[in-house]
Amino acid sequence: MEDFEVPSAAIFDLDGTLLDSVDLHAMAWQEAMLKFGHDVSFEQARSQIGKGGDKLIPVFLSADEQRDHGKELEEWRGKRFKSEYLPLVRPFSAVPNLLRRVREAGLQIAIASSAKKDEVDEYLDIARVVDLVDITTSSDDVDESKPAPDIFNVVLKKLKIDGADAVAIGDTPYDAEAAGKAGVRTVGVLCGGFTEHELRKAGCAEVYPGPAALLARFERSLLCN
Repeated sequence: MEDFEVPSAAIFDLDGTLLDSVDLHAMAWQEAMLKFGHDVSFEQARSQIGKGGDKLIPVFLSADEQRDHGKELEEWRGKRFKSEYLPLVRPFSAVPNLLRRVREAGLQIAIASSAKKDEVDEYLDIARVVDLVDITTSSDDVDESKPAPDIFNVVLKKLKIDGADAVAIGDTPYDAEAAGKAGVRTVGVLCGGFTEHELRKAGCAEVYPGPAALLARFERSLLCN
């Protein structure tokens, strides 16, 4: 079994991990799919949240459909989300306190999100953690979004550390899969809607109900051990 030192960095996802936004994203994607002629249910759209558009759209559109209107669909979705749903996004409880506790423990804090850069910037402001984050990465920084490992590889390069020196915190199997491919252990949270079984099957070493529970059990978590 591989030995791990106390981590030097925590890599957080945003949607569904620090922010209560998964349902809102799912509604925007469902509306976009229906507008462009694709019969996609809310549940189907929701099951794919956590991926970037490059991974989500091919689940529902054929290659020909992607070439024909995939980019237009994604752009419409982005505008719809910003105008109708972004104002409704709220952070989960204890998010700033959790990140402060992580910093007090001596860890650097990074954001690894499948969202676009402009969305990430707004999210950090909504979560009231702008001054607590050392580096951010978004889907704009990589060729492929989660569950590909690209975003974690970029984070590790920016932090100048190896995967074994970091812990990822995410709410979807895609977070755990992407992190695992980059050699990063993952702590899962249930507040994004996936089950503990789904998260552990994808590779999460620990699972907590949400940020507040992780804060309450911080000293016993992978972030301290």
